[in-house]
Amino acid sequence: MSRRINAVVIGAASLLTLSLAACAPSSSDAGGSASGGASAGCKTGPVTVGIIPKLGTDPYMVTVRKAAEAAAAKDGSKVIYTSPSDATGAAQIPFVNQLISQNVDVIMISGSDLNSTSAALAKAKEAGIKVVSWDSDVAPESRAFFLNQADTSKIGDQMLSSLANMINNQGEFAILSSTQTAVNQNAWIASIKDKLANDSKYSKMKLVTVAYGEEKADVNAQKAKELVQAYPNLKGIIVPAGIGLPAAAEALSQSGDLGKIKISGLGPVTLVSQYIQTGNVQDVWWNVENLGTLAFTTAEMYAQCKIEPTVGSSYDVPGLGSFKVGDKGTVLLGQPTIVTPENVKNFPF
Repeated sequence: MSRRINAVVIGAASLLTLSLAACAPSSSDAGGSASGGASAGCKTGPVTVGIIPKLGTDPYMVTVRKAAEAAAAKDGSKVIYTSPSDATGAAQIPFVNQLISQNVDVIMISGSDLNSTSAALAKAKEAGIKVVSWDSDVAPESRAFFLNQADTSKIGDQMLSSLANMINNQGEFAILSSTQTAVNQNAWIASIKDKLANDSKYSKMKLVTVAYGEEKADVNAQKAKELVQAYPNLKGIIVPAGIGLPAAAEALSQSGDLGKIKISGLGPVTLVSQYIQTGNVQDVWWNVENLGTLAFTTAEMYAQCKIEPTVGSSYDVPGLGSFKVGDKGTVLLGQPTIVTPENVKNFPF
């Protein structure tokens, strides 16, 4: 995969018993999440899962798609991948409706915002379709499970810690996020702000602004340059967006500012590995293929009434291990890792 900006553009530990009770209408689970379509009939064989990413061409989302398709192929299940060209919650609504009309068994959605798709997802559940979210959550009452790549606060903490190490824990920095409504990125930013306010380790660091790249590589590139110009004392930028991180790194490399400005963030390692090798960029990352496998397998098992989003329950995913259901149906893939020159070769994506 090219590193240039235009490439970015372009057996269970505790499974619930399969029974009539699992298929019957029920109230919210112990963690407070909605049934997500739990009143639907139980599938006894292959399932059809409709996947809605935030942006269909994002390499991150495409990697999840391929992993889900590989998992589906093992038992004859089917994936329908359908996506908007704009990363907004409103743009996802027609695709929820499309999947309802296609009578899928499960909708697996990465929310561009928390609430825009709530009404559409409610219609899906009324139609007997189950709902799970992945990567970026929707309102908990709109889905059953949320398959999260890592603990939300730890992702934010890792990005801040990473930048702090590169700028010696002092100086001005900015955040270049994707959109103002991005659920996961807003949660990471909130965690960063909380650390700045309450952890003395960061007392000499100052967040000067939060800018937005609108999930477009060219916008991120321009915004990165504008941040450098607007804040002459800027020491670093945190870019918690898979499209934005390589775009910002490339732009500042071209302008000669990378190095003077350090970048931490979140994105495909292969798109920023050359900058990681120089020590000017660090990346917080995980195995994206595993997220796709976890999300699809959870959706499939839920459609087959093999699992429910009950706090404290657990289930096995072949090849990945055992996963425990947390509050509001959240399931964590694992821990985020800071990618540095020493471990960069361990991340194939």
